[in-house]
Amino acid sequence: MTKTTKSTAATADTPLLTDDQIRAMGEKDYMNAAQMAFFKSKLQQLEKDLLKNAGETTEHLRETVLVPDPADRATIEEEHALELRTRDRERKLLKKVQQSIAAIDAGDYGWCEETGEPIGIPRLIARPTATLSLEAQQRRELKQKLYGD
Repeated sequence: MTKTTKSTAATADTPLLTDDQIRAMGEKDYMNAAQMAFFKSKLQQLEKDLLKNAGETTEHLRETVLVPDPADRATIEEEHALELRTRDRERKLLKKVQQSIAAIDAGDYGWCEETGEPIGIPRLIARPTATLSLEAQQRRELKQKLYGD
């Protein structure tokens, strides 16, 4: 199946489906309004969770505990560094989530950026921010492994 026309963005009155209902749909239903609404809802929830985690990290890092023992202080600093690395990864994911939501609004969501082929429902359920089909992603990873960035 190749991309011929893009579905319009989902409307608010479309009932949300479950993962199993989405998987059960045929190829002709690919990226219909119900699927767009499902993925937009999933991405908006992920965005909300990421923003909540960022707020919790900010609050946690503001809580400064002065400990006289250098080993305890090092442990606390290492925990903070780990938390900051995790939040940095989540910040990058948040950007991808927001780009995916924008793609849904534009009607471009679910199609491979390189080939124009459908990314596939199972892949989008597993990774809602995917922009490449599985085959295109494998080619890109192989190319990176062989030639570097």
